[in-house]
Amino acid sequence: MIVQFGTSRFLQAHVDLFASEARDEGQAVPDILIVQTTGDAERARRLEAFADPAGFPVILRGLENGVPVERTVRVRSVTGGMQAARDWDALVATIRDRATHIVSNTGDTGYRVTDADRAIRDDGVAPGSFVAILLAALHARWRTGGDGPTMLPCELVSRNGEVLRAAAVDLARAQRRDPAFVVWLEERCRWVNTLVDRIVSTPLEPAGAIAEPYALWAIERQPGLDLPFTHRAVVLADDLEPFERLKLHILNLGHSWLAARWHRAGAAEGATVRAALGDPDTRAALERVMAEEVVPGFAARGMEAEARAYVASTIERFDNPFLDHRLADIHSHHAEKVAKRIGGFVRWVDGAGGDVPPMPELRGMLSAG
Repeated sequence: MIVQFGTSRFLQAHVDLFASEARDEGQAVPDILIVQTTGDAERARRLEAFADPAGFPVILRGLENGVPVERTVRVRSVTGGMQAARDWDALVATIRDRATHIVSNTGDTGYRVTDADRAIRDDGVAPGSFVAILLAALHARWRTGGDGPTMLPCELVSRNGEVLRAAAVDLARAQRRDPAFVVWLEERCRWVNTLVDRIVSTPLEPAGAIAEPYALWAIERQPGLDLPFTHRAVVLADDLEPFERLKLHILNLGHSWLAARWHRAGAAEGATVRAALGDPDTRAALERVMAEEVVPGFAARGMEAEARAYVASTIERFDNPFLDHRLADIHSHHAEKVAKRIGGFVRWVDGAGGDVPPMPELRGMLSAG
């Protein structure tokens, strides 16, 4: 069984969809059990819908090779849901006895552990934070003498598998768990680094989502890795950094560039990425900065061909006629995003040495703050 922490529309249109399509192709894909770690009532209603054998819809809308497409996939890989606090004993038993893979997408703060969870609970009540929940269930599994499951985290954290492992090991030590358990965590469980890329625009009720056609789940190889299914959007790679650089310094950089231009022009209410691309001057300016600054920067790092292909797919994704991605939302925490997306790119390119491109517009954005 695949145990999935997170009820988000993203996972419904990503991992759950891939698993369902793989099953439709005849692969023996394990059932997915979705776990809600919070007490949010709206998300609790989704759990009931996940148990429907008819599945839930994911609507894919966007452009493929310049042609508008729209299709609906019925996702039937999910067989039910649990709420950690309500179903604690059953959840522990499932991870202890049946879980082969554990998937998670718990948000920006998902790996944080509360002070209350730094002590071991013996009252039969679930911990409040994801890492503590996971650790307690894994401890129950360790006590049976079994091998550890494979962790496939999907949080947008660089080296997310390693970061999650460190969080679990640190908590185990803080709780003064048996040293043999800590060794088991480090050596018998698989903590896999992954990167996800798909824009999921709208949730459907009670379950389901609307998403763009483009999708990627890049998974870093490691010895003995056994994935629960194969899929055209799942890519095994020796190194995730090229995928991270392309997404961060083209897709995300492009979003922040558009948001900065929108803000300088007066921050018109309701403006979207798609509408911005509909303005000929804005589109030409974005294509110019990609062609004259971004692609040459990747070329300095030996990634020109990959960058050109990803720029083309990014522009098509920005053009999605079904997606209203608000520039005001992208502009949130703008200074931090510029520092990471643009500042990080400039430093990475400068670090290549030799004859690096001048990148005047990107450097100017950094100077403007």
